[in-house]
Amino acid sequence: MSSATVETRPRQQNPVGWLWRHFREFRRTRPFWGGLLAMIAGVPILYFPYAHLSFGGLTIAMSTTAGAGSLIIGILMVILGLTAWFQPAVRVFAGIATILLTLVSIPVSNLAGFGLALLPGLIGGGLMVSWAPLPEPTAGTAAKGRRRRAKGADGAAAGNAVAQSVATEPAVEAPTAELPAQGTPQAAGTAVENAAGPADEAAVPKQGGAVEQEEAR
Repeated sequence: MSSATVETRPRQQNPVGWLWRHFREFRRTRPFWGGLLAMIAGVPILYFPYAHLSFGGLTIAMSTTAGAGSLIIGILMVILGLTAWFQPAVRVFAGIATILLTLVSIPVSNLAGFGLALLPGLIGGGLMVSWAPLPEPTAGTAAKGRRRRAKGADGAAAGNAVAQSVATEPAVEAPTAELPAQGTPQAAGTAVENAAGPADEAAVPKQGGAVEQEEAR
């Protein structure tokens, strides 16, 4: 069994990864950071008019006649932040209202929560107004994506088929060439005799010619 034929085990889903993927989808489809900053800006506006700070034995209460106005402004800013999250279609209205409430809280609610709500409120309102959804994929882009996925699937299937064929084919031994030195001794002796025969026949006439020359002398 090769790696190409091993059955894949069902992958266990990680709950942390699942939550992170859904959080990314939620964050990308709405003005997330603008709504978050708007809600953060509403907290100090709500808190300081009703807070009681103690320094040793001295208790300082910041409650004023504008406490009801601070309560309303803070709650409205939190609601506008949640509206931008769950109703992105009204993000422009929510952003403009957040900017106006932040400016109103400067004289009404202790200088916008002693300045702690001023920058988050203005930046959050601007982010909500300027946010725009991602463009939807056109038909051509979707078709290209489907073709790419189909090509990738075909390539993977072809690779798996090749791997399976290679794994199932039997091993074939390569042919070996027989060298001349590996022949039988009888064949070697026969070849030597055949090569020596013509040389002996050529040497016999030479000896006969030499005898005739000696007799003539």
